[in-house]
Amino acid sequence: MTAQSIATAAYIVASLMFILSLAGLSNHESSRQGVLYGIGGMALALVATFGLVVDIADTTAVVLLVVAVVIGALIGLWRARVVEMTGMPELIALLHSFVGFAAVLVGWNGYYEVEAHGGSAEFTGSLLKIHHAEVFIGIFIGAVTLTGSIVAFLKLSARIKSAPLMLPGKNLINLGALAAFGVLTTFFVIRPSLGLLIAVTVVALALGWHLVASIGGGDMPVVVSVLNSYSGWAAAASGFLLNNDALLITGALVGSSGAYLSYIMCQAMNRSFLSVIAGGFGIVAASGEAADYGEHREISAEDTADLLREATSVIVTPGYGMAVAQAQYPVADLVRKLRERGVEVRFGIHPVAGRLPGHMNVLLAEAKVPYDIVLEMDEINDDFAETSVVLVIGANDTVNPAAAEDPSSPIAGMPVLHVWEAENVVVFKRSMAPGYAGVQNPLFFRDNSQMLFGDAKDKVEEVLRAL
Repeated sequence: MTAQSIATAAYIVASLMFILSLAGLSNHESSRQGVLYGIGGMALALVATFGLVVDIADTTAVVLLVVAVVIGALIGLWRARVVEMTGMPELIALLHSFVGFAAVLVGWNGYYEVEAHGGSAEFTGSLLKIHHAEVFIGIFIGAVTLTGSIVAFLKLSARIKSAPLMLPGKNLINLGALAAFGVLTTFFVIRPSLGLLIAVTVVALALGWHLVASIGGGDMPVVVSVLNSYSGWAAAASGFLLNNDALLITGALVGSSGAYLSYIMCQAMNRSFLSVIAGGFGIVAASGEAADYGEHREISAEDTADLLREATSVIVTPGYGMAVAQAQYPVADLVRKLRERGVEVRFGIHPVAGRLPGHMNVLLAEAKVPYDIVLEMDEINDDFAETSVVLVIGANDTVNPAAAEDPSSPIAGMPVLHVWEAENVVVFKRSMAPGYAGVQNPLFFRDNSQMLFGDAKDKVEEVLRAL
């Protein structure tokens, strides 16, 4: 067998391991095994690629590959060790930008290897035209992913404001960029040139920036999922250009699974999937006018403990604030203590709680919270009306009744956890500041709601001591 055939077989096996990885990650119990399958598949693909390069007998290429892998591995291990769970969403967004940048480089390399020299023995006639299209489309997808992911990283890490960019004619700008891409692609397929390549790269970079800049902070979890899909299609485009089965299959897996996850999240948030893809869902309703909701009421940790002593059922609805405070561990201790007292305790998880799909689930699993008491929004929303106490720990937009009751609210129509229907609601929060979407929450002023101000971890520990 030749080195190429061995590598192809290894790529197929690696792709199967990636499929098993996705299957394993579909539920909590098998998620660890799914991660191991993914690691194994990537290791196998790297070994196969290394074998191909060694077979070429080019010492320079081997050295460059080893240096690149070592540098990448060291950076990856370092970031994985130091990143907090609160920083995971922006790290993932930044990693998506790397995939987009790689796709742009592969596309430009494809142009210089083939188009710049008028074709090659491998690409002639109609095949050469197909290669022209592959180069152009790959660069376009990669560049959109690159700048879109960078903007998402900047928003998620609070380096720029999370509010949507309000350029006049936003949709026309996006449609104009797509039309320009179509025209440029046609000309490039007919007669490729460096000027057209530069033009599409600039258009795609600007489009990626504008798509994500136009999206508000409340919708950023969906944006991360969409960018995940874009990065997959960028990798698949690179697979076509490099004739690499592993890149092609893996890119298609990531692209399709990311698109499906985005579709599920859009349904959960009452958003249009097509609008998400177009980047036009940042503003879905007119901004509500500032309203006077009255005065909020405060509660102490001791009084919160008294409420919990008398409760028969408790629901905890966590949010990004719990992640920032690293409060999942004392929350888990509180839940165990309450369950030992015979109190029914469950968690209500909004599909976009935190900054990333599954963010809260990972935090709770990290704190050894049993999977069977962690329920999704649709599974628990009907139970709030029969609940004694709801503990809102660091959540804001996902428990905002304005989404259901105020058509003029920027988050109008987004399904939320109906915590206000419970007998008592205790909101753990640092201040009365609005949430990531920049919208005030009338829940804080309801008659059955009380605010427990301070660091969530400290306050939960105070409640524990009072119990």
